[in-house]
Amino acid sequence: MNMDLHTYIETEILPRYEAFDAAHRTDHVRMVIARSLELATHYEVDAEMVYTVAAYHDLGLADERERHHLRSGEMLAADRNLRRWFTEEQITVMRDAVEDHRASSDHAPRTIYGRIVAEADRCIEIGTVLRRTVQYGLEHYPELDREGQYARCCEHLRRKYGDGGYLQLWIPHSENARQLEELRALMGDATALRARFAAIYEEETGR
Repeated sequence: MNMDLHTYIETEILPRYEAFDAAHRTDHVRMVIARSLELATHYEVDAEMVYTVAAYHDLGLADERERHHLRSGEMLAADRNLRRWFTEEQITVMRDAVEDHRASSDHAPRTIYGRIVAEADRCIEIGTVLRRTVQYGLEHYPELDREGQYARCCEHLRRKYGDGGYLQLWIPHSENARQLEELRALMGDATALRARFAAIYEEETGR
């Protein structure tokens, strides 16, 4: 890894995530970076490009959520500092990968770089999924009471992770497929799901 690139991203890019919602702060982007680099070991790809795509993938949340993947790609492409380490062709590939990472995208990632970061961003570890869902609900729908938050949580899980949900998996070496089956099993057990939700809700709210 080029140390100048690493220092630039560590000091100028990753700290921006601290301003985002609880589900997309620095711990999230670092997780996506780590998972992306691990997945990259299965392919003949440029690790510095993988690292950079993962680091920039959610930057657009600074402006808006619905088009954040497109805005993130714009921000990567507009960063003149990256020309110190990458060609224009590489910048274009990385921009495409950032744009393609979103779980609700209507098309498959155009390159292996897009598939890697998209898969890395789909952390389906049950505790993480539930906590991020609860955190998002509390931050964006504060008017909902506990039952309302639980209903919103269940609806989100169904739409994204249920059979026929919009989440797509792209990398056969990922643990996501196995974890998705475990999550769907929990979703089918209303008593267990409510108990897991309750524990996280109480931790997040203190009540």
